[in-house]
Amino acid sequence: MAPPAPLLAVRGSEGLYMVNGPPSFTESTAFQRDSGKNCKAVAFSKDGSLFAWCNGEKVNIVNVTSAEFLCSLDLPKAVCLEFSPKNNILATWQAYTNTIANKLHLQKVNDFVLSPGAQPTKVAVYVPGSKGAPSFVRLYQYPSFAGPQSALANKSFFKADKVTMLWNKKATAVLVIASTEVDKTGASYYGEQTLHYIATNGESAVVQLPKNGPIYDVVWNPSSVEFCAVYGFMPAKATVFNLKCEPVFDFGTGPRNAAYYSPQGHILVLAGFGNLRGQMEVWDVKNYKLISKPVASDSTYFAWCPDGEHIVTATCAPRLRVGNGYKIWHYTGSLLHTYQVPSNEEMWQVFWQPFLEGVFPVKAVKYQAVPSELPSTEPKPAQAYRPPALRNKPVTSSKLHEDEPPQNMKPQSGSSDKPLSKTALKNQRKHEAKKAAKQEARADANQESTQPSAPQSAPRSTVPAITSGDPEVDKKIKNLKKKLKAIEHLKEQAAAGKQLEKNQLEKIQKETALLQELEDLELGL
Repeated sequence: MAPPAPLLAVRGSEGLYMVNGPPSFTESTAFQRDSGKNCKAVAFSKDGSLFAWCNGEKVNIVNVTSAEFLCSLDLPKAVCLEFSPKNNILATWQAYTNTIANKLHLQKVNDFVLSPGAQPTKVAVYVPGSKGAPSFVRLYQYPSFAGPQSALANKSFFKADKVTMLWNKKATAVLVIASTEVDKTGASYYGEQTLHYIATNGESAVVQLPKNGPIYDVVWNPSSVEFCAVYGFMPAKATVFNLKCEPVFDFGTGPRNAAYYSPQGHILVLAGFGNLRGQMEVWDVKNYKLISKPVASDSTYFAWCPDGEHIVTATCAPRLRVGNGYKIWHYTGSLLHTYQVPSNEEMWQVFWQPFLEGVFPVKAVKYQAVPSELPSTEPKPAQAYRPPALRNKPVTSSKLHEDEPPQNMKPQSGSSDKPLSKTALKNQRKHEAKKAAKQEARADANQESTQPSAPQSAPRSTVPAITSGDPEVDKKIKNLKKKLKAIEHLKEQAAAGKQLEKNQLEKIQKETALLQELEDLELGL
């Protein structure tokens, strides 16, 4: 039996109501519209079967699966609602009066984040630095809060006025975005930002981002084995990293400042909202292949449907008070449904009904746009202004920035640091012999070119640089030499006594494999 279509809850000046998900998009009869304008607190249960809301008079609870009204509570001032994981308790918040069960004694704690998922619960705490001491983030497992020795992991760092801490879904690691309000070098209006990785097994590292500039967004894949960072001065880069903080895939540069994984983790959307024009790039994560590039202009909200196939984008107040409404898309780029509230009304919130993990299994990724009754809304590219004197002349293209294309950065097969087999060792010696012979021949040719010769009637032409004839091979050779140069620089730093990070040491360990790969490519020249 196929799972039901998720409902979409909408809250605004028109009241609180629900809309049936694809393919009908009609108002749901499982929930009777509350037409009041004072609804501020709403919540679904974890499995999406129960729904509670406070309308300024009472807290009401309904079963949206059976369309049954369950109860009403006289709590007019409730501003936050939360169902327990087993749906038998509803917690409401007005003013804090609970009894403290356990307490973490840590001076100057500035922020903390609880881990998601089942118990045992873990907590990440942040303490800002002072008087020359560094800031630090520590991971604890509740209720073991007895001092630093009970911490699961600790990571200290300078340059942090505030941090953002992000747990992965399995609660095995935390990503920390450390930010300063002011960049003392004057290079960035946004201050300075660095990205750190901390695992509950004690491992930690600085995530090396190869482009300078702000960090716009960092998100975990629901699989908890990789994460995506969007960073750098516009056009921004986006890169997927593994748990060793090694780059796996670089999406190149583009107009984006946000990333969203599907609930199943098989699709990734890179988007440019806010002061960008709303372009979305939808990527197949397994094959790193671009699926579609829809445009959702003026969007202030984005959310994946639990089915992993549909997306809602919305323009909500108070961020934007004009043109409020929402759109439902298929990830292949098709616009399936759109709703715009009347000009004298506002929409404040829109969100999907949740479902338990496993209700919607992963489906094969489609690349062809699904049918839609609505026309494409992708705007035509705006033409740049040209003064009258140049309008009848050929257009010359010029760019402020060169776009960087996507690049697969997964380690190639055979590039591991394991000992070579006898056959591989024999082949390596053959390669070395061929390389030595080739280098000797080049040396002889260079020596002959420097010998004096008879005067010639015409000057000798410059010898062109040796290339493979294949731009891709030449690019690989250039990148390998760049990496080897960086490794040499790290080795010099280590020799000078500098303490290297774990990921920097791992880069040095790859030197042999990179040299072998470079040698193999150059032998083909």
